[in-house]
Amino acid sequence: MARAAPVTSSTPRPAPLADRSEAVLSRLQLLVTRKLDGMLQGDYAGLLPGPGSEAGESREYRPGDDVRRMDWPVTARTTTPHVRRTVADRELETWLALDLSASLDFGTGQWLKREVVVAAAAAITHLTVRGGNRIGAVIGTGGGVPAPTRRWRARPPAPGPGVLTRLPARSGRKEAQGLLRAIAGTPIQPGRGDLGALVEMLNRPPRRRGVAVVVSDFLAPAEQWSRPMRKLRVRHDVLAIEVVDPRELELPDVGVLPVVDPESGELHEVQTADPRLRQRYAEAAAAQRAVIGAALRGAGAAHLRLRTDRDWLLDMVRFVAAQRHARTRGTTR
Repeated sequence: MARAAPVTSSTPRPAPLADRSEAVLSRLQLLVTRKLDGMLQGDYAGLLPGPGSEAGESREYRPGDDVRRMDWPVTARTTTPHVRRTVADRELETWLALDLSASLDFGTGQWLKREVVVAAAAAITHLTVRGGNRIGAVIGTGGGVPAPTRRWRARPPAPGPGVLTRLPARSGRKEAQGLLRAIAGTPIQPGRGDLGALVEMLNRPPRRRGVAVVVSDFLAPAEQWSRPMRKLRVRHDVLAIEVVDPRELELPDVGVLPVVDPESGELHEVQTADPRLRQRYAEAAAAQRAVIGAALRGAGAAHLRLRTDRDWLLDMVRFVAAQRHARTRGTTR
Protein backbone atom coordinates (compact mmCIF):
# COMPACT_ATOMS: atom_id res chain seq x y z
CA MET A 1 0.00 0.00 0.00
CA ALA A 2 1.48 3.38 -1.00
CA ARG A 3 2.48 5.97 1.57
CA ALA A 4 0.09 8.48 0.06
CA ALA A 5 -0.79 11.63 1.95
CA PRO A 6 -3.21 14.36 0.87
CA VAL A 7 -1.44 17.48 -0.34
CA THR A 8 -3.78 19.73 1.61
CA SER A 9 -6.07 19.24 4.58
CA SER A 10 -9.11 21.25 5.57
CA THR A 11 -8.58 20.36 9.24
CA PRO A 12 -6.58 23.04 11.10
CA ARG A 13 -3.68 21.70 13.11
CA PRO A 14 -0.79 23.08 15.14
CA ALA A 15 2.50 24.04 13.56
CA PRO A 16 5.27 21.38 13.62
CA LEU A 17 6.67 20.86 17.11
CA ALA A 18 10.22 21.56 15.94
CA ASP A 19 9.19 25.14 15.05
CA ARG A 20 7.62 25.92 18.40
CA SER A 21 9.24 27.71 21.29
CA GLU A 22 10.83 26.11 24.33
CA ALA A 23 7.72 27.04 26.31
CA VAL A 24 5.56 24.74 24.18
CA LEU A 25 7.78 21.75 24.90
CA SER A 26 7.71 22.68 28.59
CA ARG A 27 3.89 22.73 28.55
CA LEU A 28 3.88 19.31 26.90
CA GLN A 29 6.12 17.95 29.65
CA LEU A 30 3.91 19.57 32.29
CA LEU A 31 0.82 17.95 30.74
CA VAL A 32 2.49 14.54 30.76
CA THR A 33 3.71 14.99 34.33
CA ARG A 34 0.33 16.01 35.73
CA LYS A 35 -1.72 13.32 34.03
CA LEU A 36 0.69 10.44 34.50
CA ASP A 37 1.50 11.33 38.11
CA GLY A 38 -2.18 11.62 38.87
CA MET A 39 -3.14 8.29 37.31
CA LEU A 40 0.01 6.16 37.36
CA GLN A 41 1.83 6.72 40.63
CA GLY A 42 5.00 4.78 41.40
CA ASP A 43 8.70 5.48 41.04
CA TYR A 44 9.75 2.30 39.30
CA ALA A 45 6.66 1.01 37.50
CA GLY A 46 7.19 2.27 33.96
CA LEU A 47 5.65 1.25 30.68
CA LEU A 48 7.45 -2.10 30.59
CA PRO A 49 9.68 -2.34 33.68
CA GLY A 50 12.45 -4.88 33.35
CA PRO A 51 11.87 -8.23 35.06
CA GLY A 52 15.25 -8.01 36.76
CA SER A 53 17.97 -10.58 37.22
CA GLU A 54 17.97 -11.19 40.98
CA ALA A 55 16.27 -14.49 41.82
CA GLY A 56 13.15 -14.41 43.96
CA GLU A 57 10.65 -17.01 45.14
CA SER A 58 8.95 -19.59 42.94
CA ARG A 59 5.28 -19.96 42.09
CA GLU A 60 3.19 -22.26 39.94
CA TYR A 61 3.33 -21.80 36.19
CA ARG A 62 0.43 -19.91 34.59
CA PRO A 63 -0.44 -19.69 30.90
CA GLY A 64 1.51 -16.83 29.36
CA ASP A 65 4.56 -17.12 31.65
CA ASP A 66 7.99 -17.06 30.06
CA VAL A 67 9.21 -20.67 29.87
CA ARG A 68 12.79 -19.42 30.14
CA ARG A 69 12.07 -18.71 33.81
CA MET A 70 11.05 -22.27 34.64
CA ASP A 71 12.32 -23.41 38.03
CA TRP A 72 13.22 -26.98 37.15
CA PRO A 73 14.41 -28.14 40.62
CA VAL A 74 11.11 -27.07 42.23
CA THR A 75 9.17 -28.51 39.29
CA ALA A 76 10.93 -31.87 39.75
CA ARG A 77 10.28 -31.95 43.52
CA THR A 78 6.61 -30.99 43.32
CA THR A 79 5.80 -32.56 39.89
CA THR A 80 3.99 -29.29 39.17
CA PRO A 81 5.46 -26.71 36.77
CA HIS A 82 6.91 -23.72 38.63
CA VAL A 83 8.53 -20.50 37.45
CA ARG A 84 11.12 -18.43 39.26
CA ARG A 85 10.15 -14.87 40.06
CA THR A 86 12.79 -12.19 39.74
CA VAL A 87 13.32 -8.97 41.64
CA ALA A 88 13.15 -5.95 39.36
CA ASP A 89 16.39 -4.04 38.91
CA ARG A 90 16.24 -0.58 40.43
CA GLU A 91 18.34 1.05 37.75
CA LEU A 92 16.73 0.52 34.38
CA GLU A 93 18.16 1.47 31.00
CA THR A 94 15.62 2.48 28.37
CA TRP A 95 16.33 3.10 24.70
CA LEU A 96 14.02 4.84 22.25
CA ALA A 97 14.10 4.13 18.51
CA LEU A 98 12.24 7.05 16.93
CA ASP A 99 11.24 6.98 13.28
CA LEU A 100 11.12 10.56 11.93
CA SER A 101 11.10 9.69 8.25
CA ALA A 102 9.12 11.79 5.78
CA SER A 103 5.95 9.72 6.17
CA LEU A 104 5.68 10.96 9.77
CA ASP A 105 5.40 14.59 8.64
CA PHE A 106 1.69 14.19 7.98
CA GLY A 107 -1.55 14.46 9.89
CA THR A 108 -5.20 15.27 9.33
CA GLY A 109 -6.34 15.03 12.94
CA GLN A 110 -5.47 17.19 15.92
CA TRP A 111 -1.77 16.35 15.64
CA LEU A 112 0.86 15.60 13.06
CA LYS A 113 2.25 12.09 13.34
CA ARG A 114 5.70 13.44 14.21
CA GLU A 115 4.13 15.43 17.07
CA VAL A 116 2.66 12.23 18.46
CA VAL A 117 6.12 10.62 18.21
CA VAL A 118 7.67 13.45 20.25
CA ALA A 119 4.79 13.39 22.74
CA ALA A 120 5.14 9.63 23.21
CA ALA A 121 8.88 10.09 23.77
CA ALA A 122 8.10 12.69 26.46
CA ALA A 123 5.69 10.33 28.22
CA ILE A 124 8.10 7.40 28.13
CA THR A 125 10.92 9.60 29.39
CA HIS A 126 8.79 10.74 32.32
CA LEU A 127 7.86 7.17 33.21
CA THR A 128 11.42 5.82 33.16
CA VAL A 129 13.78 8.62 34.18
CA ARG A 130 13.22 8.36 37.94
CA GLY A 131 15.41 6.55 40.44
CA GLY A 132 18.65 6.96 38.52
CA ASN A 133 17.32 5.20 35.42
CA ARG A 134 19.05 6.06 32.17
CA ILE A 135 17.40 6.83 28.85
CA GLY A 136 18.88 7.22 25.38
CA ALA A 137 17.59 7.37 21.83
CA VAL A 138 18.37 6.56 18.23
CA ILE A 139 16.63 8.67 15.58
CA GLY A 140 16.08 7.81 11.94
CA THR A 141 15.27 10.45 9.31
CA GLY A 142 15.26 10.69 5.54
CA GLY A 143 18.25 11.19 3.28
CA GLY A 144 19.23 14.68 4.48
CA VAL A 145 21.84 15.37 7.16
CA PRO A 146 20.26 16.63 10.41
CA ALA A 147 21.81 19.71 11.95
CA PRO A 148 23.63 18.97 15.24
CA THR A 149 22.22 20.59 18.37
CA ARG A 150 24.14 22.54 20.97
CA ARG A 151 24.33 19.68 23.46
CA TRP A 152 24.07 16.60 21.26
CA ARG A 153 26.21 15.88 18.23
CA ALA A 154 24.99 13.77 15.32
CA ARG A 155 27.20 10.96 14.09
CA PRO A 156 28.13 10.70 10.40
CA PRO A 157 25.32 9.35 8.18
CA ALA A 158 25.06 5.58 8.20
CA PRO A 159 25.45 3.75 4.89
CA GLY A 160 22.25 3.14 2.96
CA PRO A 161 19.07 5.21 2.84
CA GLY A 162 18.30 7.61 5.63
CA VAL A 163 20.36 9.19 8.41
CA LEU A 164 20.69 7.56 11.83
CA THR A 165 21.58 9.56 14.95
CA ARG A 166 22.47 8.15 18.37
CA LEU A 167 21.91 10.12 21.58
CA PRO A 168 23.74 8.41 24.47
CA ALA A 169 21.84 7.09 27.48
CA ARG A 170 22.13 9.32 30.52
CA SER A 171 20.37 9.69 33.86
CA GLY A 172 18.78 12.73 35.44
CA ARG A 173 15.89 15.00 34.56
CA LYS A 174 18.13 17.71 33.11
CA GLU A 175 19.69 15.22 30.71
CA ALA A 176 16.24 13.85 29.84
CA GLN A 177 15.01 17.35 28.98
CA GLY A 178 18.02 17.85 26.74
CA LEU A 179 17.23 14.55 25.04
CA LEU A 180 13.64 15.66 24.34
CA ARG A 181 14.83 19.00 22.96
CA ALA A 182 17.19 17.19 20.62
CA ILE A 183 14.38 14.88 19.47
CA ALA A 184 11.92 17.73 18.92
CA GLY A 185 14.54 19.73 17.04
CA THR A 186 15.47 16.96 14.62
CA PRO A 187 14.34 18.05 11.14
CA ILE A 188 12.48 15.61 8.93
CA GLN A 189 14.37 15.13 5.67
CA PRO A 190 12.99 14.03 2.29
CA GLY A 191 13.74 10.52 1.12
CA ARG A 192 13.19 7.07 2.54
CA GLY A 193 14.35 5.97 5.95
CA ASP A 194 15.45 2.49 6.98
CA LEU A 195 13.42 1.26 9.96
CA GLY A 196 15.27 -2.05 10.03
CA ALA A 197 18.64 -0.29 10.35
CA LEU A 198 17.19 1.98 13.02
CA VAL A 199 16.07 -0.98 15.16
CA GLU A 200 19.37 -2.73 14.53
CA MET A 201 21.16 0.21 16.18
CA LEU A 202 19.62 -0.95 19.47
CA ASN A 203 21.15 -4.40 18.99
CA ARG A 204 24.68 -3.11 18.40
CA PRO A 205 26.58 -2.88 20.58
CA PRO A 206 24.93 -5.43 22.92
CA ARG A 207 23.63 -3.84 26.12
CA ARG A 208 22.46 -5.19 29.44
CA ARG A 209 18.83 -6.22 29.63
CA GLY A 210 16.45 -3.26 29.69
CA VAL A 211 13.54 -1.69 27.83
CA ALA A 212 13.49 -0.85 24.12
CA VAL A 213 10.70 1.32 22.71
CA VAL A 214 10.24 1.61 18.93
CA VAL A 215 8.00 4.49 17.79
CA SER A 216 7.04 4.50 14.11
CA ASP A 217 4.15 4.23 11.67
CA PHE A 218 5.68 0.87 10.56
CA LEU A 219 4.76 1.57 6.93
CA ALA A 220 8.06 0.12 5.78
CA PRO A 221 7.78 -3.49 4.54
CA ALA A 222 7.52 -5.85 7.52
CA GLU A 223 10.34 -8.03 6.21
CA GLN A 224 12.66 -5.01 6.60
CA TRP A 225 12.18 -4.60 10.36
CA SER A 226 10.61 -7.81 11.72
CA ARG A 227 13.88 -9.73 12.08
CA PRO A 228 15.71 -6.91 13.96
CA MET A 229 12.64 -6.64 16.22
CA ARG A 230 12.78 -10.37 17.02
CA LYS A 231 16.49 -10.09 17.71
CA LEU A 232 15.87 -7.12 20.00
CA ARG A 233 13.26 -9.08 21.98
CA VAL A 234 15.78 -11.80 22.86
CA ARG A 235 17.57 -9.46 25.24
CA HIS A 236 15.11 -6.67 26.04
CA ASP A 237 11.47 -5.99 26.83
CA VAL A 238 10.17 -4.38 23.66
CA LEU A 239 7.31 -1.91 23.24
CA ALA A 240 6.20 -0.97 19.73
CA ILE A 241 4.21 2.27 19.47
CA GLU A 242 2.42 2.50 16.13
CA VAL A 243 1.38 6.03 15.08
CA VAL A 244 -1.64 6.14 12.77
CA ASP A 245 -3.59 8.89 11.03
CA PRO A 246 -7.29 8.28 10.17
CA ARG A 247 -6.70 9.08 6.47
CA GLU A 248 -4.33 6.11 6.37
CA LEU A 249 -7.26 3.84 7.28
CA GLU A 250 -10.00 5.24 5.06
CA LEU A 251 -10.56 7.95 2.46
CA PRO A 252 -13.20 10.67 2.76
CA ASP A 253 -15.67 11.35 -0.06
CA VAL A 254 -14.27 14.70 -1.25
CA GLY A 255 -14.12 14.21 -5.02
CA VAL A 256 -10.74 14.39 -6.76
CA LEU A 257 -8.04 14.35 -4.08
CA PRO A 258 -4.37 15.01 -4.96
CA VAL A 259 -2.09 12.79 -2.87
CA VAL A 260 1.67 12.65 -2.65
CA ASP A 261 4.15 10.07 -1.39
CA PRO A 262 6.15 12.11 1.16
CA GLU A 263 9.21 9.89 0.77
CA SER A 264 9.43 9.74 -3.03
CA GLY A 265 7.56 12.91 -4.00
CA GLU A 266 5.29 11.06 -6.45
CA LEU A 267 1.99 12.87 -7.01
CA HIS A 268 -1.31 11.19 -7.90
CA GLU A 269 -4.93 12.25 -8.20
CA VAL A 270 -7.52 9.95 -6.64
CA GLN A 271 -11.27 10.04 -7.33
CA THR A 272 -12.61 9.55 -3.84
CA ALA A 273 -16.23 9.82 -4.98
CA ASP A 274 -16.00 6.20 -6.17
CA PRO A 275 -17.35 4.06 -3.29
CA ARG A 276 -15.62 0.95 -4.64
CA LEU A 277 -12.26 2.71 -4.56
CA ARG A 278 -12.85 3.82 -0.96
CA GLN A 279 -13.82 0.28 -0.01
CA ARG A 280 -10.73 -1.20 -1.65
CA TYR A 281 -8.58 1.41 0.08
CA ALA A 282 -10.09 0.58 3.49
CA GLU A 283 -9.65 -3.16 2.90
CA ALA A 284 -6.03 -2.70 1.81
CA ALA A 285 -5.35 -0.48 4.83
CA ALA A 286 -6.91 -3.04 7.20
CA ALA A 287 -4.84 -5.81 5.63
CA GLN A 288 -1.69 -3.72 5.97
CA ARG A 289 -2.36 -3.04 9.66
CA ALA A 290 -3.07 -6.73 10.21
CA VAL A 291 0.33 -7.60 8.73
CA ILE A 292 1.99 -5.03 11.01
CA GLY A 293 0.19 -6.39 14.07
CA ALA A 294 1.08 -9.98 13.21
CA ALA A 295 4.75 -9.07 12.69
CA LEU A 296 4.90 -7.29 16.06
CA ARG A 297 3.22 -10.20 17.84
CA GLY A 298 5.62 -12.58 16.13
CA ALA A 299 8.50 -10.50 17.44
CA GLY A 300 7.12 -10.73 20.98
CA ALA A 301 6.68 -6.96 21.32
CA ALA A 302 3.94 -5.24 23.27
CA HIS A 303 1.86 -3.21 20.81
CA LEU A 304 0.37 0.23 21.47
CA ARG A 305 -1.44 2.16 18.72
CA LEU A 306 -1.72 5.95 18.98
CA ARG A 307 -3.87 7.99 16.59
CA THR A 308 -3.56 11.63 15.60
CA ASP A 309 -7.29 12.21 16.08
CA ARG A 310 -7.53 10.81 19.62
CA ASP A 311 -6.23 11.61 23.08
CA TRP A 312 -2.87 9.84 22.82
CA LEU A 313 -2.11 10.37 26.52
CA LEU A 314 -5.34 8.67 27.61
CA ASP A 315 -4.60 5.73 25.29
CA MET A 316 -1.13 5.45 26.82
CA VAL A 317 -2.51 5.53 30.37
CA ARG A 318 -4.98 2.75 29.52
CA PHE A 319 -2.18 0.69 28.01
CA VAL A 320 0.06 1.05 31.06
CA ALA A 321 -2.84 0.18 33.37
CA ALA A 322 -3.60 -2.95 31.31
CA GLN A 323 0.08 -3.98 31.44
CA ARG A 324 0.15 -3.62 35.21
CA HIS A 325 -3.08 -5.57 35.56
CA ALA A 326 -1.64 -8.37 33.43
CA ARG A 327 1.52 -8.52 35.57
CA THR A 328 -0.44 -8.74 38.80
CA ARG A 329 -2.22 -11.77 37.35
CA GLY A 330 1.11 -13.41 36.62
CA THR A 331 1.10 -13.04 32.84
CA THR A 332 3.84 -11.51 30.76
CA ARG A 333 1.66 -9.90 28.11
